Amino acid sequence: MMVRKSYSTLSLALVIVMIGPCFYCGASLAVKAEDTDIEYKLYFGDLHSHTSYSDGTATPDEAFAAAQSADADFLAITDHQYLLLDWEWADILRSADDNTDGEFVAMAGYEYFLPGINELNIYGTSTIPPDPGLTPKAYYKGDRMTGGSFFPWIYDWIAEEPGAIGQWNHPLSYGCPVCWDFYQFDYCTDERDAAMGMIECYNWGYRDSSYVKALDAGWHMMPTATEDDHYGDWISPLGIRTVLLAPSLTRDNLYNAMREGRGYATLDENLEIYFTVNGAALGSNLTDPDSSSYTASLRIFDKDGMSDAITKIEIVSNYNTTVWSCEPYSASFEPTNIVLSGEPLGDDKGAPRYFFVRVTTISPLNGAVEGLTAWTAPVWTGN
Repeated sequence: MMVRKSYSTLSLALVIVMIGPCFYCGASLAVKAEDTDIEYKLYFGDLHSHTSYSDGTATPDEAFAAAQSADADFLAITDHQYLLLDWEWADILRSADDNTDGEFVAMAGYEYFLPGINELNIYGTSTIPPDPGLTPKAYYKGDRMTGGSFFPWIYDWIAEEPGAIGQWNHPLSYGCPVCWDFYQFDYCTDERDAAMGMIECYNWGYRDSSYVKALDAGWHMMPTATEDDHYGDWISPLGIRTVLLAPSLTRDNLYNAMREGRGYATLDENLEIYFTVNGAALGSNLTDPDSSSYTASLRIFDKDGMSDAITKIEIVSNYNTTVWSCEPYSASFEPTNIVLSGEPLGDDKGAPRYFFVRVTTISPLNGAVEGLTAWTAPVWTGN
């Protein structure tokens, strides 16, 4: 397990070290910052992988051992539910328990196929839903399911299954044109919202537009970056990671982070992001509607130095609106407090419902081309 700073160790006194311009949209640097005491640590791993029990390679024990050797904090095996035999699913559950030891958390999940639409990962339960074609509300047009009848059913199944947590996988990957983006992330209710904790922001390509679309449809979740490995290369050497914020490394703590949408997606294996709004951590809801302003605290650090230089930082709100940005061109962005306006964003976008951080670096995926590298979960304002 990698040893990392916790939020509670950070002194967020105002220190501004920036090489390059900053842009403010109704925002200004605070004159004085306040300390926060959020007792969360950062844990790096992958929430989407496969073995020979579906269409991957090797065994669950080998996958978990490889992830541990790669210095990951956690790995979820999510073989395809429709390919799993009963004994294979039982062995994944057994392997997850055997390979969780206080230094590493192994998770058993599965990838649930929605014919003609897309797939969801489901974690936190040993129960697998019935085949989609056998559900009471599964209707087809030709060989494709109709989302209007099916999505409420699977969301409700996850919501009603004790411990279950859902993730939308690889949005925009396939399905009929109207199926793209899971029927535009419709059918949100409070119960279904609580069931769906995550969405893949990166999986064999960028999916971040779908993340923003789901946020603006009313869902509360965190972005993930996953390898979706089928080739025995668990914990990508490219640096693709999901980071979960938890008080300590236990499966229950990580499941809580996933359920509450508390973490971020990164294409850099050791990029540390610390972001709070009004002292509240990622995934929090301030329940403070109509506030005139919010104070964000932000620190970003990459121990690899200028080879992974941070070239742009943005704080983003409704409908992909950048409300603050900075171009530090540095390996770190020092603890800084930023005052964000609570006024309406204009163009009928309403008052800010959320704020999340988006980071661009010089070398995403260990490459040589500048690009988007990380996206955090939002902090919700309550608007």
